[in-house]
Amino acid sequence: MNRKSFVIALEEHYWDEEVARHFGPPGAEMSRPGLRERLDDLGALRLKEMDEAGIDLQVISHGAPATQRLDAATAIPVSKGANDRLHEAVKAHPGRFEAFAVLPSADPKAAADELERAVTRLGFKGAMMHGLTKEGRFLDLKEFWPIYERAQALDVPIYIHPAVPHRAVVDAYYKDYLEQFPGLMTAAWGFTVETATQAIRLVLSGVFEAYPRLKIVLGHLGESLPFSLWRIDMALSRHRATPFRDTFREHFWITTSGNFSTPSLLCCVMEMGVDRILFSVDYPFVPNPPGVKWMDGVPLGPEDREKILNGNARRLLRI
Repeated sequence: MNRKSFVIALEEHYWDEEVARHFGPPGAEMSRPGLRERLDDLGALRLKEMDEAGIDLQVISHGAPATQRLDAATAIPVSKGANDRLHEAVKAHPGRFEAFAVLPSADPKAAADELERAVTRLGFKGAMMHGLTKEGRFLDLKEFWPIYERAQALDVPIYIHPAVPHRAVVDAYYKDYLEQFPGLMTAAWGFTVETATQAIRLVLSGVFEAYPRLKIVLGHLGESLPFSLWRIDMALSRHRATPFRDTFREHFWITTSGNFSTPSLLCCVMEMGVDRILFSVDYPFVPNPPGVKWMDGVPLGPEDREKILNGNARRLLRI
């Protein structure tokens, strides 16, 4: 990679103190040394580690589950306060930070209004939603469509991020191994299945026919969906007028967050096209240097590498 390349990292997390107070007991991952310190930092430490790795700009978003599992009465003021505080951090470091909003998805109309406020008044670049909303509601259900309608009107993306799967899924699929391998229900596999399922359901729901300019972002190289697109399309083709694969490739962008695999990236380039892929790290759950170093060696031409590192993010987020 040309060291003069401007590097934008798109899925980089923090924790807001008020939001985090509503989380349950910390999971095993939170015991990692220095993790909570980095999640709490929106200043010197974050900037130092960005500079050391060669990252110029982070688009900052709250860590899972953010406000998705709060009831509406709680989520509305908590989301607004968190977005206001994140806005202050972005303002304090111009040119280094941008932001995705948290939304009170338990009240979709209020969530749409908060998205509009965050974009038009705070300058945010879209929003991130994490996993199922309160009481296990999937984000494709029509009750949530006001959020997507507003996102289309504002021309900003919604980033669909993983969260811990539904308790029934955890019990049925993962609990036998969680004591020894707690990551099985999260980043190792549970997150992937959870979020890929959300994305498939979004395509099947008809939301993209209703809102044909809606833009969705998935992390972790698309939660394995690019690898499976042909097969999913084949299996569903008899039931859909529009090919599943076409809808997915038209409405989804994917990031490299926490998935620095060259074979997987090349699969995504071949399936999605390089214009749909954006660089991300997944900081601080994943350290910055391996991601940037990995991009140095990916077998892509300089123009395509530049698109992934900054050009695609500039176009999608109007940075």
